[in-house]
Order: sequence, then C-alpha cells, then structure tokens
Amino acid sequence: MDEQQFDHINVIPLVDIMLVLLTIVLTTSTLVATGAIRLQLPQASAHKKDLLKMQTIEIDKSGIVYFNAVAVDRAALGRKLDGIDRTTPLLIRADKTLVLQTFVDVLDIVKNRGFTSVGLQTETTR
Repeated sequence: MDEQQFDHINVIPLVDIMLVLLTIVLTTSTLVATGAIRLQLPQASAHKKDLLKMQTIEIDKSGIVYFNAVAVDRAALGRKLDGIDRTTPLLIRADKTLVLQTFVDVLDIVKNRGFTSVGLQTETTR
C-alpha cells in the first residue's frame, strides 16, 4: 500500500465559518449598542437615584474645606461622610497653592471612611 502525503490543506471552509461567525457577532453587537433590542428596564425610586449623586469636597487656598459648597471643619466632614453610601462617587477639588498637609488630611478622612470611588479634578495645560 502506498500512502500519499498531503501537499496542502484546504482552509476555505474554515475561513467561511469564521466569516459567518464574525457577521453574527457584529450584527448582535450593533443591535445591543444602538438599543434596537427593546427592553423594559426596572424602575427605581428617586431616593436610590439621589444616593449615587456625586458629592464634592473642595479645599480653597486658605485651607477651608467645603462639602457640597458648604464650609465644614474636618470633624464635620467626617460626620457628613458617615451618612453617605460608600459606593457614592466623591470628587475632590483643591487649590494648587494649597499646603499639601491639608489635602492629605482630607484624603485620609475619605480613605478611613472606605469610599471606593474617589476622583481628583485637575486642569489640563494647553
């Protein structure tokens, strides 16, 4: 018996299958991204929506701390943060001429309360 060796492998069926799968993925992802699939989303109360509203902490150049535009001392800031859900996003805005220790004190208060989403606002240079 003589065995023949393969000189080539026919990959055309493999390419055809891959193109069909690619078409299915692209079509499905387009429907999901554009919202063409009609969904009835669950309703939440307005109270839950307010819990995730971003809270801001601002520190001016003299070291005065503001929580949602109201001046507070460090102890009052801690008490106000105790009443907020830990998944609520916090935005810290600090003056660039601020003494670093004041910023570190505020950041330490936030960190000790266990907040998971904290951002620092900066400006980009042009």
